[in-house]
Amino acid sequence: MTFAQLCFSALQAIGTVKGPGEASTQYVFITADNRFVKVGEFVFYEAIADEGARLQILGKISDRRLIDHLPDRIFADTEISPEAIAALVGFSYTNPEIYEVTVEVIGYFHKALGFINPRQAPDPGAKVYLASDECLRQVLNKKQLGDVGAAHLGSLLLRESGAVPVVVDVKELVSTHMAILAGTGSGKSYLAGVLVEELLSPQNRAAVLIFDPHGEYSTLAEMQGHSQFADEDGYAPKVRVLTPDDVRIRVSSLDYYDILALLPEMSDRQQAILSKAFSLLHSHRKGDYRWTINDLYAAVEQADTATDEEGNTKIGSSAGALQWKLEKLARSPYFHTYQHLSPRDLFQPGQVTVLQMNEISQEEQQVICAAVLRQANHARMNTQKGNLAPDDENYLPYPVFILLEEAHRFAPAHDPSRCKTILRTILSEGRKFGLGVGLITQRPGKLDSDVLSQCMSQFIMRIVNPVDQDSLKYGVEAAGRDLLKELPALTKGQVIVSGACVNTPVLCRVRSRHTTHGGETLDAPALWQQHFQAHQIRAREIEQAPLAARSRPKTVRGVSID
Repeated sequence: MTFAQLCFSALQAIGTVKGPGEASTQYVFITADNRFVKVGEFVFYEAIADEGARLQILGKISDRRLIDHLPDRIFADTEISPEAIAALVGFSYTNPEIYEVTVEVIGYFHKALGFINPRQAPDPGAKVYLASDECLRQVLNKKQLGDVGAAHLGSLLLRESGAVPVVVDVKELVSTHMAILAGTGSGKSYLAGVLVEELLSPQNRAAVLIFDPHGEYSTLAEMQGHSQFADEDGYAPKVRVLTPDDVRIRVSSLDYYDILALLPEMSDRQQAILSKAFSLLHSHRKGDYRWTINDLYAAVEQADTATDEEGNTKIGSSAGALQWKLEKLARSPYFHTYQHLSPRDLFQPGQVTVLQMNEISQEEQQVICAAVLRQANHARMNTQKGNLAPDDENYLPYPVFILLEEAHRFAPAHDPSRCKTILRTILSEGRKFGLGVGLITQRPGKLDSDVLSQCMSQFIMRIVNPVDQDSLKYGVEAAGRDLLKELPALTKGQVIVSGACVNTPVLCRVRSRHTTHGGETLDAPALWQQHFQAHQIRAREIEQAPLAARSRPKTVRGVSID
């Protein structure tokens, strides 16, 4: 069925073109029916191409305003029906209101090229039609339900629930990077869970790693054994949840700036000695040298060793102070001489690894994240170039995707960060090597603008903070200014989907998750009531207990504790 047949399968004219709009990509039409002119709704008009072909030019309603209605005096008296007064004076129109509606032109759909703007304004008097559900199902999404590389996110918000599925293209999503931008309580973690479910579905079987600062994603383990994710060939997703006790980073995978971020504040001389020690540590070794803390201690001593006039060597006082500070690194349970979370451990097709960091300090989270990102980037790059053997722990012969929750902590806009540099590198070059990144944040205004601008697919939910709204106008151009104006009005579970993963920005209602959401807000009043009632019951039991029982000494395993 052609695009024209799809659009006209449920033909419904809703207005008449008045003329061009303020911008060259806009036109204005007049309607008396308010039901179908919601901001974000899809409409089209018909045009004739130079070769005589009929084109259906799709557009999206961006604005509407009331330009004519019954006199205000009629509405002033709330006791009298305006329709009754209108009938008395002979006004017989069913819908007395007239609306002027602005439409942003999207273009006509070409199966190979997507939407093409014809740069041809509609003639005044042309009819404007509401696009049918079937039309939108075919042209809004780059993939259809069940296709390999398809992710079912939900359904088009302005149509009946489920009438027009919103299906994003996973290839574009993971290769050109994505961002979920939303205010607190708008459902960003829920949406992330839906996306991970789709990535682990039988038609995708992705290799996913989640940095989870709050411990919200452990419920994804419910995918294991769930019939929704099983396939006839025996596929079932694997979920590996690593608690802080499981986190191990080999110290030799850290660089000078990682160490610097983990240590207490140091003098310029101590920093210079540490830098020289790192140079000495690597100067006589080639390849993948795995040094230890003791090796670093020795290098620090060597870097601060001087020879006096009599030819005697003497270790400076700065070396001792620096070694004392390095003991903090030695005592950390997360940085180890030999144990390590290698790329081969973290990534497998059909597996999501959840790296919980809710008990780890902010500085250590930064360094752990930077080390994992850096090694994953090198692993994909070197594997792609043929520099690694299959038995190497860094061998990654398939694309991987990393989801970073609370991204503004790892790539802050105005503060230094260990992750920011490597994130910028991955976001600008990762596409060539099959390393995709997804950023999730509730404060887009605090996220580094260079990092945000590299995310070519965006999922934007309700945001009311003016600073965060302004940051989106410059960092997320694909969404369109008309839809960004809708941000404060969006409710929980509603999202603007834009960018490379869809053919055109859409308003979406997020589908229900198959697994339990792990980020629900605690119901404080209910918990208070529950605790108070339990306390009351316990107090009543003590009052009603026999006096002898109350006066009897309390014991534990026969030993008195009174």
